[in-house]
Amino acid sequence: MAESLEKGRSEGTPAADAYPRKILEYMEGFLISKTVFTSCELGLFDVLLGAERPLSAEEISHAVGASQDGTQRLLAACTGLQLLNAHTDDGQVLYSNTEQASVYLTRSSPLSLYQSIQYSSRTIYLCWHYLTDAIREGRNQYEKAFGVSSKDLFQALYRSDEEMVKFMQLMNSIWNICGKDVVTAFDLSPFKVICDLGGCSGALAKQCTSAYPECTVTIFDLPKVVRTSREHFVTEADQRISFHQGDFFKDPLPEADLYILARILHDWPDERCIELLSRVYKACRPGGVVLLVEALLHEDGSGPLTAQLYSLNMLVQTEGRERTAAQYAALLAAAGFTNIQHRLTGKIYDAVLGHKET
Repeated sequence: MAESLEKGRSEGTPAADAYPRKILEYMEGFLISKTVFTSCELGLFDVLLGAERPLSAEEISHAVGASQDGTQRLLAACTGLQLLNAHTDDGQVLYSNTEQASVYLTRSSPLSLYQSIQYSSRTIYLCWHYLTDAIREGRNQYEKAFGVSSKDLFQALYRSDEEMVKFMQLMNSIWNICGKDVVTAFDLSPFKVICDLGGCSGALAKQCTSAYPECTVTIFDLPKVVRTSREHFVTEADQRISFHQGDFFKDPLPEADLYILARILHDWPDERCIELLSRVYKACRPGGVVLLVEALLHEDGSGPLTAQLYSLNMLVQTEGRERTAAQYAALLAAAGFTNIQHRLTGKIYDAVLGHKET
């Protein structure tokens, strides 16, 4: 009996299974994340961009204020991750940024992900330390990670002015990369008066005014967010963007033809989503629409992996979850919207559109 079991095991086991490559990659995934986080935090890519020539490990270590040994190891890892180029000149190894590193990992780049990486390192990474607790308890982990109550979600998210600015910078970097795709997934040109609920830094509002020159956008957000956005993100040059302060669960919403809820509903459970969408439906002009911008899960739950991992993050950080297009359509329908459609962008975030009948 034992012999037949052993024979079956050896015959049925592919040779590739003898080395669990994927599992080892997953086990060590956080090593890659922290390598990128630390490189950005030290300003490694900024130093190389500013130098305008390849630099040695010794030059880089002096510039970032780190040990030469530690810097050398970090540079080697970044080269292995294809974030740096390395070449030998007269026996000395010199380093330079790859094109992607210069575009996405330097602070000065218009498409920089630097602030998003900082938020991932200093906030999300710390919350994920308690992922096991989040799954067992079914709730976010702000109290364990930061010692703050999460009874009011955005009091926890915006627990300090510094943290609020970091979160807004995260939103800014995301919409600088993905914003155009989501606001042009549908032709929104017929809708001239737009209200961006929870519009945060105004990055998506700017994408709207760029794509649709005849529109105006009102950013509706909490008073302290509006104040910070005016100070740091939206200038007087953005003449077609204005602000309205309030809590979208409590205060009257401005009348508009189009309401945008970008990365809003995934923060909340179904009942609160329907509550908010019902308020939007009531305020929306007849013939108007609501645009949801979210990372859509496949209907059969098979992916995308990014959205599946984001849904875990929603458990760790919020009261919500990522959903399928059909689930968002059900929420919209429950609030009264009809003719609901969705479009995939091929990037992280997709678009769902619901109509209010004339």
